[in-house]
Amino acid sequence: MDIQTLDYFIIFGFFAIVLFIGIYVSKKSGKDSTEYFLSGRSMPWWLLGMSMVATTFSTDTPNLVTDLVRDKGVSGNWGWWCFLITGMLTVFVYAKLWRKSNVKTDLEFYELRYGGKPASFLRKFRAVYLGLIFNVITMSAVTLAAIKIGGVMLDLEPWVTVVGAGLITVVFSALGGFKGVVYSDFLLFFVAMAGAIGAAFYLVNLPEVGGIQAIVENENVRDKLSIIPDMSDTKAVITLLVIPLAVQWWSSWYPGGEPGGGGYIAQRMLAAKNENHAIAATFFFNIMHYALRPWPWILVALASLVVYPDIASISEAFPNVGADKLGHDLAYSAMLTKLPSGLLGIVLASLVAAYMSTISTQLNWGSSYIVFDFYKKQVNPDATEKQMVNVGRLSTVVLMVLSAFLALAMQNAMQIFDMLLLFGAGTGLIFILRWFWWRINAWTEISAMFASGILSILLKATPLGPMLFATDGGVFPDWGEIPFVMIVTSIIWLVATFVTQPESSDVLQSFYKKIQPGGPGWGKVVNEAKASGIEIDNGEKWSVPSGIAAMLLGVVLIYSLMFSTGHWIYGKTTSALIMTAIALVSGILLIRAWGKMKDDIL
Repeated sequence: MDIQTLDYFIIFGFFAIVLFIGIYVSKKSGKDSTEYFLSGRSMPWWLLGMSMVATTFSTDTPNLVTDLVRDKGVSGNWGWWCFLITGMLTVFVYAKLWRKSNVKTDLEFYELRYGGKPASFLRKFRAVYLGLIFNVITMSAVTLAAIKIGGVMLDLEPWVTVVGAGLITVVFSALGGFKGVVYSDFLLFFVAMAGAIGAAFYLVNLPEVGGIQAIVENENVRDKLSIIPDMSDTKAVITLLVIPLAVQWWSSWYPGGEPGGGGYIAQRMLAAKNENHAIAATFFFNIMHYALRPWPWILVALASLVVYPDIASISEAFPNVGADKLGHDLAYSAMLTKLPSGLLGIVLASLVAAYMSTISTQLNWGSSYIVFDFYKKQVNPDATEKQMVNVGRLSTVVLMVLSAFLALAMQNAMQIFDMLLLFGAGTGLIFILRWFWWRINAWTEISAMFASGILSILLKATPLGPMLFATDGGVFPDWGEIPFVMIVTSIIWLVATFVTQPESSDVLQSFYKKIQPGGPGWGKVVNEAKASGIEIDNGEKWSVPSGIAAMLLGVVLIYSLMFSTGHWIYGKTTSALIMTAIALVSGILLIRAWGKMKDDIL
């Protein structure tokens, strides 16, 4: 591929701007730990919303979408589209609760909600489990995508891509902290969107592709177009639609789609000016993330089936790519090599932007766990603000190095996606219920975390997995893996909940007084407090029923927008008009419902 001077100018100009932002805010970011990890809790909704979108606009996402579309069709994306339900629940129920908690990390919540040694252990262990292990796995997926892009588009060796991209990102992240991440995300949002849309428009209209109509009629593409899986294919319906919508969205913990909110989404809600800004930011993110942004990637994936119908054709076109990195996800990078100068520079800059945004967020988020929830709690309780900032910067570097080594050993994005889904199966319902049911305790979460982790390792790393869930000859259908882990894990944590002591009255009453979650699940605690002469309920109306109603309207709005966008692209005018009308009606109803919940969101 021939990269011109203009392309290099665009790419290096972008690098220079991002590094300038990191250096510019470094002094203020390093003032104290709250500034470094939460930017003083002063961020407006629009900036945080764009930051959430930019963060999830990672280099591995278009690769994952391409892999899903080429292998299972457009409907294969329900594996992650289902998390919109989680996202809407976070917007209308949990965003305000997180902001009211006023914690510095979502793991600090554990010692607000639970008490004693189990709560302390849970917080410290999750800091390492999520901040180190899960975080490194997630970043390795993003870095793996960067390796493939560098290999196909720039003919770079994997280690060159890792060192080059990683070095700039880790310097920027260590200097700028959360403020640097969010400010640069504002720029990255526009660069990434422009690159994705521009690439899709150009590549769909390549002579060898022939435009949308030619794609729709192509024999390699026709059976991949449907947004809903073929209802006559029972296995496809179960794996692509039933399990994601009936089980996965509420039962699995997945980065960026945590039931009840959490991770870097919670970090941004905690950094918001107030509850209203936290709600508005997460709503903006969900609209962009699910309704609009996937389609440029889907179009490139469909076009790639015309140019590279199988993995063999990709291998033939790019013989320098190692066999250990070949997969359907490579087709996205392969298509980008056909872009002209100028647009190529913008797209490469957008991919760099996507990489830097995601990695810098993961680094800052993971580092916040290590600093607040491990170092401060376990290693040095008397740590000064300067020491915590320095540990944050050091842990940023360590996390980057570990993820780089893991990325070099992995093959494709689907491996990591499936691994993360399985590891979190069965834990999600706890994160939903713990705000509204007093009986959930620290042992509930500890037992679920270990149960899902051990089961996942047994299924993925021992003969037990193939014996139970092999495609051919397994005891159960291969789609039963996630439901199996979910059911067994749920049974274990329910038993653990009722055989262990509930949290103390002091802990439960303190939590209720601060958060005011309301609802029948706290009736026992409120009544016991009243009987003791303690008033912990301020009489605030329980907003969850109206929040769930708004959630359902939000789900209808965004899914109908997603469907209508696809049908307009396909040229299906009648169905597109119907979906657009549904979106308008649900949007009007949502505005009314939202108005009842909040006087002024913005």
